[in-house]
Amino acid sequence: MIKFFEKDPYAPIQYVYGVEKVLYKGKSDFQEIMVLENPHFGKILVLDDVVQITERDEFFYHEMLVHMVMHAHPGPRNIIVIGGGDGGAVREVLKHDSVEKVYFVEIDEEVINVSKKFFPSVACGVDDRRVEIKCMDGAEFVKGRDSDIDVVIVDSTDIIGFAKSLFTVEFFKSVKDCLTDEGMFVTLSESLHFHKDIVIEVQEAMKLIFPTVDLYTTPIATYAGNWWTFSAASKKHDLRSIRRPYAINTRYYTDEIHHQAFMPPKMYERLMQRKLQW
Repeated sequence: MIKFFEKDPYAPIQYVYGVEKVLYKGKSDFQEIMVLENPHFGKILVLDDVVQITERDEFFYHEMLVHMVMHAHPGPRNIIVIGGGDGGAVREVLKHDSVEKVYFVEIDEEVINVSKKFFPSVACGVDDRRVEIKCMDGAEFVKGRDSDIDVVIVDSTDIIGFAKSLFTVEFFKSVKDCLTDEGMFVTLSESLHFHKDIVIEVQEAMKLIFPTVDLYTTPIATYAGNWWTFSAASKKHDLRSIRRPYAINTRYYTDEIHHQAFMPPKMYERLMQRKLQW
């Protein structure tokens, strides 16, 4: 069995995966794309030598990225998903009956095409009638929009390269401006184990724009540092409360998980004061 050595630019360690078969290898206008077969994780999507999802554990990430803000919002109808070309975030958004429109904004169309072919259970929602695919830069899509969006979800690659435009104060301002008065926003923000400074920087930048900003975490085996964070913001409501009954089909996320996932207030305060030492 051959080995795949992941090349995560932020990780102080290197993950190695056994590869039974390389199912796909190609290069788009933006990045290198591979699909590998692993005996434990099943099919693995790799972009620029960094693992994005695996069949075995993708639901941990996608459910936690999406349902925390979708349940905190009182009635999300119009949603923007930026990135997430594998379609997992779109799949989870569509589980909510209130959703009327999903703008799926992925800069790399080839990632969508590869995912539809090799990860049909993940990409199963991208052809739904409520989904409108926009192959463009998400930062440009939200810039100057009317305030008609209930939730914006960013499912990007790591905070480098063309994804950096999704982590600027200017972008956060554009997101806030496109949201309704009850609008909410969430983005990945790397690992507390390996990328604590990045987590703090994303939180600080969001606090310059949004009145309410919070942080929650979940364990993900295949992401560097394993203790993964999500940075969320709201124009009006507290993010820790559930405002609609939990009545969707999920494998990990529940109403109980929702309340437990947020960082405890005292620990969060120490983090933002840069007093957590590890």
